[in-house]
Amino acid sequence: MEFTGKQIQEARERIAPFVDETPLLRLKALDAYLGCQVYVKAECMQKTGAFKLRGAMNRILTLTDEELSRGIVAASSGNHGRAIAYGARMKGARAVIVMPRTAPEAKKKAIMELGAEVVLCEAPERFEVAERICMERGSTMIPPYDDYDVMAGQGTLGLELMEQCPELSTVIVPASGGGLIGGVSAAVKSVSDHTKVYGAEPSALPRYTESLKAGEPVLVPMKKSLADALVSQRPGLKNFPVVKAYVDGFASVDDPFMLKGMELLLMEGKVLAEPSACIGIGAVLEGRIPVGKEDKVCFVISGGNLGFEQLEILKDAAQFA
Repeated sequence: MEFTGKQIQEARERIAPFVDETPLLRLKALDAYLGCQVYVKAECMQKTGAFKLRGAMNRILTLTDEELSRGIVAASSGNHGRAIAYGARMKGARAVIVMPRTAPEAKKKAIMELGAEVVLCEAPERFEVAERICMERGSTMIPPYDDYDVMAGQGTLGLELMEQCPELSTVIVPASGGGLIGGVSAAVKSVSDHTKVYGAEPSALPRYTESLKAGEPVLVPMKKSLADALVSQRPGLKNFPVVKAYVDGFASVDDPFMLKGMELLLMEGKVLAEPSACIGIGAVLEGRIPVGKEDKVCFVISGGNLGFEQLEILKDAAQFA
């Protein structure tokens, strides 16, 4: 199936009553630190606290009443699960969210508060466990990224930010399985031939860097990273061709720079975001993505769901100043 800008436009109309158009903030205080004109697309201010609601809601709204009656299952490190739980409640459906045991407590709690059942397992097993529950209960699985409707929903973010600032030189997107960067890159390239799109991923899990070298999706070993929302080991099969076609490059980012990006965004930009969402800022701080003084650069701040215990890690950022 070909993935087109038309699917993203249709998704935008479908989900409009359920999601917020998030602000594009001009953060001049960060210009001197990052060497460019800094903009952030604040999906940390989205309902459920992250961009994931866009794709989850778009997929849920395609389900029939009969499918909704049999429930929804999702495997998630947190933000996708919360979005599915919210969307399921909006449509009166049951939701089961399969999460890694290592997921932040704040994310587990938020999902349960929306009425969803949470099943914990080891991170590499979460999709297998979710599929087993689907078979046992006859429920519908909604993947976090490897799905055209999910990717189209995430792409609505790209349409918004280009309407908010058509002159953007560069858009930098956190990357995991590829739903967000696939959708955003397709959307941006459908309306602008001058804007570059880059992905930023943890150096501990460089699934796109390695897959693009190989010319096909490859599995990378599971390693620990501060980017708890970017834990996919392999690009989505539906996402990879889209990303390959539209993304201008990838940066692998080390945890200390991601942490420094989080501190910079909070202390100088006055925006609170989870570590994974700050990886794009970390990529520029690490010198992994080229930017210039006159460039208008948008950092997609993908989520803001974190607990007080995660704020403790900011104490470590000072040593990397």
